[in-house]
Amino acid sequence: MAATRVITTAASSASQTTSCLFTKRPFLLPTQKVCGFNGLCFNKRALVVKSKRPFSCNAIYNPQVQTTQEGQSETLDYRVFFQDGSGKKVSPWHDIPLHLGDGVFHFIVEIPKESSAKMEVATDEAFTPIKQDTKKGKLRYYPYNINWNYGLLPQTWEDPTQANSEVEGAFGDNDPVDVVEIGESQRKIGEVLKVKPLAALAMIDEGELDWKIVAISLDDPKAHLVNDVDDVEKHFPGTLTAIRDWFRDYKIPDGKPANRFGLGNKPANKDYALKIIHETNESWAKLVKRSVSPGDLSLF
Repeated sequence: MAATRVITTAASSASQTTSCLFTKRPFLLPTQKVCGFNGLCFNKRALVVKSKRPFSCNAIYNPQVQTTQEGQSETLDYRVFFQDGSGKKVSPWHDIPLHLGDGVFHFIVEIPKESSAKMEVATDEAFTPIKQDTKKGKLRYYPYNINWNYGLLPQTWEDPTQANSEVEGAFGDNDPVDVVEIGESQRKIGEVLKVKPLAALAMIDEGELDWKIVAISLDDPKAHLVNDVDDVEKHFPGTLTAIRDWFRDYKIPDGKPANRFGLGNKPANKDYALKIIHETNESWAKLVKRSVSPGDLSLF
C-alpha cells in the first residue's frame, strides 16, 4: 500500500515577490477601479477560467503538499508524487513557487544527506515525480554517501541551448538548478524547505554546466549566522571545499574523468548565486510558455 505523508510550507503572500507558474484553476485578475459618468466609482474584478494551463506571474498555488509513494523504494517502479490539499497531483518542478521573498526560496529534497540512492525529479514524466535514476536499466547509486541534503529549486531550468560566456561557454544541462543544503538535519525525500542561498559552484559535467547552489534551511540552528560565502567558511569550515571535491570526484570510481569547475575553481558569492537563480527562473518561464522547445520535458 502506498504511504502518504504531509509536508507543510508557508504560502507566499501577495506582498512578496513571486515567480511565474501554471495553474489549472480559475484565477482572479487584479482589482480595477471603474468610474461612471455620474461620478460613482466601484471596484471591478474579473474571474478568468480556462481549460488549458493559463500562464500567470502570481504564485497563487499554496505550497502545502503531501507526498504519495507508489511502488517499493529501490525498485524501478518507485515514484514519489506530490499532491495538493485536495488530493490532486501537482508537479514539484512547475507548481511549487520558487520565490518566498526577501532572498528566500523553496527547495525540494531529492536525496537526504548520508544516503547514496541517486534520486531525482523525473523531468520527462507527467507531474514530474521523484524517482531513482537508472543507467542501462539498473538503479543508480553514488559510490559513497552524499554528506548534505541535495535537491532542486522549483521553477528553474538550465537551458541546453544557451552558452554561458562566464563559464567556458558551457551549455545548460537541461535540468532544474541543484541545491546543496548544508544544515545539520537529515531531511526526507520530497520535503519542501525554505532556504537562503549562500554561494554557487559552476560544475562542468561532460561539457554541460550544472550549477550547485549552496544554501541553508531557515530552520537550521546556524542559519542566522550565515548570509554569504565568507560566513560559510567561518561557521562551516571546510564545507565548500568538501562539496566541490565530492562533486568533482564522485564519478571516478566508475571509470569516468573528474568533473571540472568554472569561475576559477572557486565558489561564487551570494549575489552571484541570486543572479543564477534569477536567470534560470527566466529560462524556465520561457520553457513553460513554449518560447523554446521542451523536447521530451513534461510541462505538467
